[in-house]
Amino acid sequence: MVKPDPAVGDSGERAGVGAEANAVGSHSIGEVLRLLQTEFADVTISKIRFLEAEGLVTPARTASGYRKFSAADIERLRYVLTAQRDQYLPLKVIKEHLSAMDRGLRPPAAGGRPAAPEQLPQPAGLPDAEDFSTYGTELKLTRDELREAAGITAELLEQLESHNLVVARGNHYDGDAILIAKAAAEFAQYGVEPRHLRPFRAAADREVGLIEQVVQPRREDKTLELAALAVRLHAALVRSRLTR
Repeated sequence: MVKPDPAVGDSGERAGVGAEANAVGSHSIGEVLRLLQTEFADVTISKIRFLEAEGLVTPARTASGYRKFSAADIERLRYVLTAQRDQYLPLKVIKEHLSAMDRGLRPPAAGGRPAAPEQLPQPAGLPDAEDFSTYGTELKLTRDELREAAGITAELLEQLESHNLVVARGNHYDGDAILIAKAAAEFAQYGVEPRHLRPFRAAADREVGLIEQVVQPRREDKTLELAALAVRLHAALVRSRLTR
């Protein structure tokens, strides 16, 4: 059973209750009532308490027991009241919708059900096809220039080459070699040696092999699109496993 706010009746609040709720950065039940009544004339404090008792909203409480409603609580109440008034949905269905929205789904359209977002935010820095076209290929670095650009030792470069992580193109190195060498140097700060990075090279070889099988006859535009897609998939797979 929901504990009533001290000294607060259905018709309003005792002086001072709102002040205590506002002190913690939220709204008292009386303030929520006034906000909602501009759109829902028949809403009452008893109605708000009932929705709380049914688990559709769970406001926090002050130390002395007063409800304190956040902006999100008010929007939740507004959604419930709108769904009742405009769609005649029972509370059970509304509660299911709210639970789905709490899991990140989109609010349902009229007569529909909550659904996953049409577009999800992508982490910054993921490549598209153009990023694979010419980036770094115009560079032609000597061995010493590569070491200086990446800030690595001759020993680390030798190890990277021995494991085919950095590969010279003829007698020079391109921009990708700098990126690989820099990443390897950062891994080394965590005790990860070049030999430990071989699974990354093997995975890249398998991905490129798959792309080359799919793109027949070879089309550069489709190859670049699939390369970008492979990196985005790889990033999503790693992220999904880190967040388990």
